[in-house]
Amino acid sequence: MITRLFVKASIVAGFIILSANAAGADLSKRQSELKSIQTQISAQQNDLKNTSKQREKLITLLKKDEQAIARAAQRVNETQVSLKTITAQLTELEKKQTSLNKSKIGQQKTLSKQLSSAYLAGNHDYSKMMLNQQNPSTVERMLVYYQYLNNARIKAINELKTTSEQLVKVQNEQLKKQQQLNAVMVDQRQQAKQLANEQNQRQQTLTQIQRTLSDKGAQLEQLQIEEASLKRIVEQAVATAKSNPSMNGLANQKGKLKWPTKGRVSERFGSSRSGQIKWKGAVLTAPEGQNIKAIAAGKVIYADWLRGFGMVMVVDHGKGYMSLYGHAQTLFKNAGDNVNGGESIALVGRSGGQTEPSLYFEIRHKGQAVDPARYCR
Repeated sequence: MITRLFVKASIVAGFIILSANAAGADLSKRQSELKSIQTQISAQQNDLKNTSKQREKLITLLKKDEQAIARAAQRVNETQVSLKTITAQLTELEKKQTSLNKSKIGQQKTLSKQLSSAYLAGNHDYSKMMLNQQNPSTVERMLVYYQYLNNARIKAINELKTTSEQLVKVQNEQLKKQQQLNAVMVDQRQQAKQLANEQNQRQQTLTQIQRTLSDKGAQLEQLQIEEASLKRIVEQAVATAKSNPSMNGLANQKGKLKWPTKGRVSERFGSSRSGQIKWKGAVLTAPEGQNIKAIAAGKVIYADWLRGFGMVMVVDHGKGYMSLYGHAQTLFKNAGDNVNGGESIALVGRSGGQTEPSLYFEIRHKGQAVDPARYCR
């Protein structure tokens, strides 16, 4: 059995190595692309037209970086969940082992007492004792008594045997879970390392993008492009959203919903973003990796990377209502998935070129942005 467990652990380790090699090759390719773009930017620093072209290439590379971070973050999250699950299972097995050991000791003491009593009574000639009894009822009581003692010993022996077998089974299960725990811990270290590498690559790409956005005109242009991208996605979402009678919308939820994550509202709906561009949602500053939860039940109609907003999820709540969650580190749901209110759907991140971790959150009704503070308390 132990040999089989080591074979399983070896297979898991082999899978981890193959995954790490594939991720490493992809990262090396993107590092090479970044170096090539950096060289071109340096050679064409004074050519605005070419700089814009290089910026577009960098944004494409940023998309790849942030998608890679999302995959790595999801794997890290999965290993963390596995670690918690296996650790909890080991704790339960330890409790069960303690209980079985206690039962075994008690059963051994009971059986020992019964055997001692039988040994002490063994010097008597039961046949002679019963034949010497003058009262038949007394003889009958003696037979019942000794039969009871015999049955009690048989029961105690069987109980001890069952407990011993259960104890062996629990010990084998503990060994198996420990092997799984060790394999997951190895996987977690590898995935955490890969995540750190991806984040470093993203930072280098982001630094180059910021160099190409040195003037306010270029920054405003990027915001306009990002707004247009978001508008297009929302229009597509509205067009593809199918009416579902089971979804009641959010009209009756004003002031009753919880914010999708705990944090500080750093940008409010309607406040100025740049020039005439205003915020169509709220920005919540929160720790990276913190859970983002769906504000209400619905169906995911978009889950992908979007320029300026990073990893984005849009949830349809019915009757023309939808919620949008951006800048996520990773997404847990795909388009077409159903979600429950309060269910974890993503993690807070910095995707979309953000320098600080946050959540961009919108609520829309029939495609028009509404103040999320009217719905969330």
